[in-house]
Amino acid sequence: MSAVLVTGGSGFVASYCILQLLAEGHTVRTTVRNLKRESDVRSMLKTGGAGDCDRLSFFAADLESDAGWSEATAGITEFARLPENARRYLARMEELAGVPIDLVSTGAERAETIVLRHPFD
Repeated sequence: MSAVLVTGGSGFVASYCILQLLAEGHTVRTTVRNLKRESDVRSMLKTGGAGDCDRLSFFAADLESDAGWSEATAGITEFARLPENARRYLARMEELAGVPIDLVSTGAERAETIVLRHPFD
């Protein structure tokens, strides 16, 4: 199976995605602002039914402090309309994680999601 990067691993939506991806046999890499959260997230995932967390790895990334994220992205639904620094940042995240980014959330609403590739295809 493929390796998948899920940003914001301690969040509700991200934790659901991680559970689904692990259940389907994927290797999952996730970001948290502080690596001290790793044990809490692993515990939450086990409570949620994650059997095998050996395919899950964590790395620290504060998306609010990196270039591009200080510019408004709320409501953007096309990758090309993201600020140039945000697009560069996402490309760098793909490079560092070694996996492609499939979804980019630009807000709290489902419609505020950019689908670059369907993650379950």
